[in-house]
Amino acid sequence: MEVNLLAQFLSMMVLVFGIASIIAGIFTAYFGSGKSRIVGGILIIIGILVFIIFMWGAGWLEGIIGIPQEGILYFKNTILQGVVAIIGAIVGAAIALGIFLVAIMKA
Repeated sequence: MEVNLLAQFLSMMVLVFGIASIIAGIFTAYFGSGKSRIVGGILIIIGILVFIIFMWGAGWLEGIIGIPQEGILYFKNTILQGVVAIIGAIVGAAIALGIFLVAIMKA
């Protein structure tokens, strides 16, 4: 199975950007005041639009949107590989952090 690195990079970038924009917008809209709340609302809208682009590229909207999936944003087969890579990175970092904390506490 060949891995298209550009498609994997773009799929994870679009996914994380969309989720991070939504979360940042929620925090900004909730804790902000005045113009900050407007910025938070804009961040939420941008995050939702980017997440919709991700869902289209992942093939989750095949029956809803009639736009054919071709080109650089078509990453239907790369999402699982990217998610597994991210989970592996998080587990590896958690193990390293745990060993570091144990070493520091024992010293």
